[in-house]
Amino acid sequence: MFRDEALIEVAAGSGGDGMASFHREKYVQKGGPDGGDGGRGGDIVLVASESVHSLLRVARAHRYVAKNGRPGGTNQRSGRSADHVRIEVPPGTQVFDAEHGNMLFDLDQKSSEVVIARGGKGGLGNQHFATSTSQAPTKAYPGKLGERRSLRLELKVIAEVGLLGLPNAGKSTFLSKVSAAQPKIASYPFTTLAPQVGMVSLPGFRSLLLADLPGLIEGASEGHGLGHAFLKHLERCSVLLQFVDVNPEAVDDPVEAFQVLDNELKRVSQDLHSRPRLVVGTKHFEDDGSADRLEVLNQAVQAAGHSPVVGISSVLGEGVQALLEQLWKLVHPSDSIPV
Repeated sequence: MFRDEALIEVAAGSGGDGMASFHREKYVQKGGPDGGDGGRGGDIVLVASESVHSLLRVARAHRYVAKNGRPGGTNQRSGRSADHVRIEVPPGTQVFDAEHGNMLFDLDQKSSEVVIARGGKGGLGNQHFATSTSQAPTKAYPGKLGERRSLRLELKVIAEVGLLGLPNAGKSTFLSKVSAAQPKIASYPFTTLAPQVGMVSLPGFRSLLLADLPGLIEGASEGHGLGHAFLKHLERCSVLLQFVDVNPEAVDDPVEAFQVLDNELKRVSQDLHSRPRLVVGTKHFEDDGSADRLEVLNQAVQAAGHSPVVGISSVLGEGVQALLEQLWKLVHPSDSIPV
């Protein structure tokens, strides 16, 4: 089960209390102050881990509490600091203050980590307070309280290319053919229920990161269908790859299918609508009549200001490699292709 939002309560550990004690040993009646400092409370830390793909486990745990530091001891011994609590989340997780809504952190890099609640400092023992006029101080400071917070976590998948289209447009089949990702593939709508990310390897030690989103329908920007909840995952994608089924047996007219998603992107965000976008005519076979539908779609797409439509058959592998090279050039416009 996929989850891209979570509300959590975090409480870092408090610092241990400082110790008030005096040195004692045989033949020493009045030793000086030797109370040690308290240990530091444990932090709560978020860690971006590539092995985690959803916020489901974090949402179920809901509350995270770190241990307190240990109190200081005699003979100037400091108390032990508490271990930190480390919470693994997917890369691309953003952290918001649940009450005020402002963003605090953005874990947009793999293996990045942030402290979301700091443990309290340990209190000072009485060893620190001896003076020429007060050689036997009895005061020691308590440890500081650890931070407590209510936070909202939101995941925005990190990928260079976002795959979008109406249900059953062929996105998942394409991703499964060009990467090791294994999205669910079937002939009924909304087979993809959560974003799927796949790494594509290209010649010359190059790679592309692709994200397959649930199929969108008309009105997605207003909350209709499944895809509306995942439109935010396109925000980190520098290039959009729109899939349109040009097979003669397809339910949707290809031009209308293109225009539906084009309008939805425009309603959601002008920034998304204006990003580099390639339109792909999927399930394209030379001898089944799909060429005519592809040409009609191509005319409409170019009239809207986009590059010519690329016709592919993911099942046969036709046109796929050329499409990937075209995507590379869009994602890395200033990079030369290794020979």
